Amino acid sequence: MDLLYFARGPGFWGAFGIFCAGVIWRIAAFALLRIRRDWNRPREGLARSVVGGAVATATRSYPHREFIGRTGPGEALGYSYHLGLFVVVLLFTPHIAFLGGLVGFTWPGLPSSIVTVISVLTVGLFLAVLFRRVTNPVIRMLSNFDDYFSWFINMLVMATGIAATAHIGARYETLLAVHILSVDVLLVWFPFGKLMHAFYIFPSRALNGGLLARKGAAS
Repeated sequence: MDLLYFARGPGFWGAFGIFCAGVIWRIAAFALLRIRRDWNRPREGLARSVVGGAVATATRSYPHREFIGRTGPGEALGYSYHLGLFVVVLLFTPHIAFLGGLVGFTWPGLPSSIVTVISVLTVGLFLAVLFRRVTNPVIRMLSNFDDYFSWFINMLVMATGIAATAHIGARYETLLAVHILSVDVLLVWFPFGKLMHAFYIFPSRALNGGLLARKGAAS
């Protein structure tokens, strides 16, 4: 069994199984949290709670005017590299072919040259994120192993993907195997670290907005 066969065969499917089981476990644990019953009579109906949740999801997804001077650059940086990841993962033709084998359908992609440029720019944004984390005293104090390892494994996936695409450093098969192995590690780590915010961020905002609307307050 060579490295590439293991990476995209048993290694990937084992990691994918852990990813699916971990995500389901984390979501189920969140859904089953004991929530104290609210005996207060709702100030608003169900429709108002739904609207409140939608409004909170939208308005909490960009910096407020009062804080934009402090939080705006960081949020712009965050949105930029997330957008880069979206393009690289979901609009790169080889990725589309691979994901299509999992979900049963495919979609149009971008030219490889454009995705390569976006990949390099995204790596630059990742480095900027790390620089901001280690130079900002507050962010550095709040950061832990989870933050740094999540950054590292995402960066490794990006760097090895670029190396494989550009045939830099080793044989293509070896580079591709290392790239897929880094994806396998990412899948295993995903449910147990802060990367789970991908599943939590919008539902949590909607839930908070809905609860506040139930009390007659605005989020």
